[in-house]
Amino acid sequence: MARGATSGGGRGDGTAERGTGQAAGGGPAAAVPERLLAEATRLFAERGYDRTSVQEIVEAAGVTKGALYHYFGSKDDLLHEIYARVLRLQTERLDAIAARDTPVPERLAEAAADVVVTSIQNLDDTKIFFRSMHQLSPEKQKAVRAERRRYHERFRSLVEEGQRDGHFRTGLRPDLVVDFFFGSVHHLGTWYHADGPLSAEEVAGEFSDLLLHSVRQP
Repeated sequence: MARGATSGGGRGDGTAERGTGQAAGGGPAAAVPERLLAEATRLFAERGYDRTSVQEIVEAAGVTKGALYHYFGSKDDLLHEIYARVLRLQTERLDAIAARDTPVPERLAEAAADVVVTSIQNLDDTKIFFRSMHQLSPEKQKAVRAERRRYHERFRSLVEEGQRDGHFRTGLRPDLVVDFFFGSVHHLGTWYHADGPLSAEEVAGEFSDLLLHSVRQP
């Protein structure tokens, strides 16, 4: 799925979609929350969050407003979930990588490559979120920042472990290493194109190599 995109039966009683058999876009019928998220992502990318109405989302997904409010309390809940599901995936994968019984340079390299690949796989989701995050409620903004901070702290712990074990330079500030690396990752949305010359894996390999070379002992 390195160059792919997200894809977006039933009752009209407010808890499921109208119609069965086909989801929006002609594909197989998908679960209602996934269809809503897929169509919200597409519309937010095409029109912008503030110019997309709830009515347009439910019509595109072929569901009722009651179905949307059954799964998501508001439009900004959809926006929050678009990014939160990516962050959950990345956090689960980072936790699994960090827990492995392999040398820390290997784990840091794998973690760095993984976040690049998963960011590119979900690039529309990430771009939409960062472009519109300021429109979330203050509570949701605070929650997202806390979730992202936990992820960065887990990543930073690998740098700190490598310093303690003598693999990485001790003069480096781990928090600045993390900020520098993720600044580059977050910038992917401004230049990476799925039909460009580099695959997600190729970009991930180069980013990972650059990070490892910057922290290793001479």
